[in-house]
Amino acid sequence: MPPPSRPVWIPTLYALAATGLLGLATLWSVGSGLAVAVIMFGMLAIIFRHLLNLARLQFWLEDAQQVPEGSGEWAPVFKRLDQRLRDLQQRHDKLVASLERFRAASQAMPDGVIYLGDDGRIEWINQKAEQHFGLNHLSDLGHPLVGLVRHPELLSYLEKGPSDEPLVIPSPRRPAIRLMIQRVPFAEDRQMLVSRDITQIEKLETMRRDFIANVSHELRTPLTVVGGFVETVMDGLDDLPREDVLRYLNLALEQSVRMQRLIEDLLALSALETGAPPPREERVSVLDLVRKVHQEAELLSAGRHEVKLLIDERDEGDQLLGSQKELHSAFANLASNAVRYTQPGGTISIGWQHTRKGAEFTVEDNGIGIAPEHISRLTERFFRVDRSRSRETGGTGLGLAIVKHILSRHHGELQIESEAGKGSRFSVVFPANRLRH
Repeated sequence: MPPPSRPVWIPTLYALAATGLLGLATLWSVGSGLAVAVIMFGMLAIIFRHLLNLARLQFWLEDAQQVPEGSGEWAPVFKRLDQRLRDLQQRHDKLVASLERFRAASQAMPDGVIYLGDDGRIEWINQKAEQHFGLNHLSDLGHPLVGLVRHPELLSYLEKGPSDEPLVIPSPRRPAIRLMIQRVPFAEDRQMLVSRDITQIEKLETMRRDFIANVSHELRTPLTVVGGFVETVMDGLDDLPREDVLRYLNLALEQSVRMQRLIEDLLALSALETGAPPPREERVSVLDLVRKVHQEAELLSAGRHEVKLLIDERDEGDQLLGSQKELHSAFANLASNAVRYTQPGGTISIGWQHTRKGAEFTVEDNGIGIAPEHISRLTERFFRVDRSRSRETGGTGLGLAIVKHILSRHHGELQIESEAGKGSRFSVVFPANRLRH
C-alpha cells in the first residue's frame, strides 16, 4: 500500500500565505491600492486553478476514458486516482476472467444448469439445459421458467418447499429422454436447477432386471426338470425298470449339461463385457479354423443337413490377427445356430472369402429365417425370436451377444441378412489390416 499523500489543502495554504505576504510587501513599499490589487489577483489565480482542475475532473467523470493530468496540488490527486482506477481495473479483469472460466466450466458440464432469481426468473442457463428444456439463452433470460416450460410435475416441484428428493420426468423437448432434476437453494432465495439425462442409466437398470429375471428363468426350468426326474427315480427305484431309470437319468444329465453351458456362456459374456484384457494376439490360420468349424457343424448336424465348405485353396496362407480361442467361439456359434434353426434336409454353407475391404467368414442356410423387425435385436442377451424352439434346440440366448463382443475386440463387424421362411446369411467382416498372407 503506497504511503499517504500530503493533504491537498496544504499547497493552497502556502499559496494564500504567499499572496498575503506579497500584499503586505506591496502595501509597505507602494501603497494600499496596489496591495489590494495584488492580493485580489493572487486570490483569483488560486480560485481559477481550482476551478480549472474541477472542470477537468467533471469532464473525466462524464466522458473521458483517461484520467487527466492535474496542475498544482491537484496533480498528486489525479495521479492517485489514476492508480486506484488501474487497481480496480485489474481486479475487474480478474473477476471477469474468473467469471468466464466459471461459465466455460458450467457450459462444459454434462448436466444442465439453470440459475433462478427469487421470483423464479431465469438468470443464467447453460447449453445442456437448453437442450433438456427447449430453452434459448438469447431470448429466455429474465422470463419465469414455469411460463416457458409447462410441465405440471415440474411446476409442483418448484412450488413446494426444499426437498432432497429429485424429480424424474420426461424431457419437455424430447419425451424419449428421461431427466432427473435436483433443486439447490443458494444465496438468499435464489435456486439452481440441475438436470441430468438418466435415459441410459434407466435402460441399463432395466437390462439388469431383465438379465436377472432371464437367468433365473433359464436356470429354474432345467433345475425343475432335474429335480423331478431325480425325485421320480428315488421314489420308484425298486419298481422302475432299468430302462426307465436310465432314460430319466439321461434326461436329467441333458438338463444339467444345458445349465453348465448356460453358466459357461454367462461367464464368457461377463468377461467380454467387463473389458477383460484380450488374450495375446496371434496369427490364426483362417482356413484351418474354418475347416474345424465345418467339421463340428457336421457332427452337430449328424447327417440331417447338407453342410458345405466354401473356401478357395489359394487362400491357404491367410492368417488373421487375434485370439484362436475367441475366434473359434464366434465362428462356431454362428455355425451351430445355423444347424439348430435349419430343418432336416436343409443346406448350410460355411465359407471364407476375400472382399474389396478385407475378408469375411460366412454362414448361410435355407432354414426358418428371421423376420426383419427382429434382426436388430438378435445380439441382445437372451433375446429369442422363438423361445420354445430355442429351448428345444439347446440354445442359451447368449451366443450372438458373445459373438458381437468378440468381434468388437477383433475390429470385426457382424452383418445379418435374413428373410422369414427362406433362410439367413451371417457374415463376419474383417478389415484388411487384420489380415496377413
